[in-house]
Amino acid sequence: MAIVRGWCPDAWRPMMAGDGLLLRVKPPLGRLARDQLISLAALARTHGNGQIDLTRRANLQLRGLDERSWPRLRDHLINLRLVDADAEAETARNLMIAPGWRAGDDSDRLGRALLARSHEWPRLPDKVGVIIDAGPAPMLHGEPGDFRIERGMGGRLILRADGRHAGMPLTRDREIDALLALAHWFVESGGSAAGRMARHAAPLPAWAVGTVMPAAPSPAPMPGRWAGGLACAVAFGRITATALERLGDQPGWTALRLTPWRMILVEGDLEGILPPGLSCDPTDPLRHVDACPGCPECPQASVETRMLACRLAPHVAGRLHVSGCTKGCAGIAPADVLLAGHDGRYTLSFPTTDAAAPARTALSIADILAHFGAH
Repeated sequence: MAIVRGWCPDAWRPMMAGDGLLLRVKPPLGRLARDQLISLAALARTHGNGQIDLTRRANLQLRGLDERSWPRLRDHLINLRLVDADAEAETARNLMIAPGWRAGDDSDRLGRALLARSHEWPRLPDKVGVIIDAGPAPMLHGEPGDFRIERGMGGRLILRADGRHAGMPLTRDREIDALLALAHWFVESGGSAAGRMARHAAPLPAWAVGTVMPAAPSPAPMPGRWAGGLACAVAFGRITATALERLGDQPGWTALRLTPWRMILVEGDLEGILPPGLSCDPTDPLRHVDACPGCPECPQASVETRMLACRLAPHVAGRLHVSGCTKGCAGIAPADVLLAGHDGRYTLSFPTTDAAAPARTALSIADILAHFGAH
């Protein structure tokens, strides 16, 4: 039976996986300067196994640490200004900001203001997060977040609680006051027992009830050029420290931004050949494949995932999701074809294309390859 954990790892509280401890890094505003990236890559190789994941919350996850190495790694990350020196402040810093922000715009202004007031944040359930999506059009409309500051219809910024279709209009320079007040109300009204804003049944306070709908969303960037430089897809959201070090050696760029879409945005004019694991090809079939780390990296997985996903990708129409267990936690969009591990075999289903079709169970890799003609 799959185990759903009620917390996320961070630099002060790593989580055990099949390949060692996971340690999550939450760069402020989702951005790493070039020197920070080079140093982080070296640390991931020295203290871990050099495997780095890009998470759904636009964070980085360093893998393969042990009980002796992770405290030293954490201290180095604090010195790099990538981790807060206060454990509670680091846990509370669950902020995702629209990655297309520009210096001095509303997303940048509000993200920095919220980070500066992190000591005012109440103690929330570990998975509760904030989204700041204050560009001309929302980019993070499909990403989970309990409290959202985003662009509303008509151009004003709104504060919207997850589970509510509309939000309240905000007054400039009072946005963070309203956000913090809503977070405190959540705790005081018993929201911590529910765990997430969308599951909290208490009616919003009258001052937080809004009628302004979010503005029409903008699409996520495609691999290739973006306004600030180059957008690079990261296969399965996994890259090696060596690849990041090679990226650091390339001239012409200044910083890297993280996204929740298994993509990084490189600021500046990247010169040279992309390192392995990065692609600027919008037609790459792996862009339409989700796959968790699988067995043996995840202790809950009973099957291999990513090598199978690579073999199937050119042969599957629509979106493919290969999960090592029944949780399906790596999916970033609804799957047309779903493979899930159970007791060392695979279950095949078609949740969006033919939900009424019976699932095929207890399949081997050979059975699956034969089904899709991927011998």
